[in-house]
Amino acid sequence: MFTGIIECLGRVEDVISNDANRDIWLSSPITHELKIDQSVAHNGVCLTVVEIKDDKYRVTAVDETLKKTNLSALENGQIVNIERCLKVDGRLDGHFVQGHVDAVGKCIAKVEADGSWLFKFQFPEEHAALIVEKGSICVNGVSLTAFDVTNATFTVAIIPYTHEHTTFKIIEEGTSINMEFDILGKYLLRSASLKVS
Repeated sequence: MFTGIIECLGRVEDVISNDANRDIWLSSPITHELKIDQSVAHNGVCLTVVEIKDDKYRVTAVDETLKKTNLSALENGQIVNIERCLKVDGRLDGHFVQGHVDAVGKCIAKVEADGSWLFKFQFPEEHAALIVEKGSICVNGVSLTAFDVTNATFTVAIIPYTHEHTTFKIIEEGTSINMEFDILGKYLLRSASLKVS
């Protein structure tokens, strides 16, 4: 479980294909604090640390993950958002994030607005019921508030701090992003869809 508050940026050092999976080596400011078997979110995708060497660590993304996230497009030198799992005694500054990506969306507009930025994203219409005006949305692992919501688009406002300290500084029109919808909305939708006997 995560909060959507990014701890730091990681840098992709190497990507190695292993059958249908990919082993991803990364460096980050918190590598020395990581442990084998620890859950770490990378652009909002929960992956397990499987190896640590000096200032680098390795995670494995399986075929299913690669098919449903933007991790399949990672290349050497790219940066990713990093967040370690939520500590029980910590503050929940964002919202409950599972690290299970629901869909890949696309940036269709980026506008600077008096020192902040507005990003408009497009997403598959099949997920329209899971995003609401002023509701929580997780984009590349970042907890945000959605507005101007339609059946296929939503907008988020990004303050300078978030822009500088996350991958939002490299997101442009056409960039693919990972999306995780609010878990509460998913449970409510599932409950409403079931027939009561």
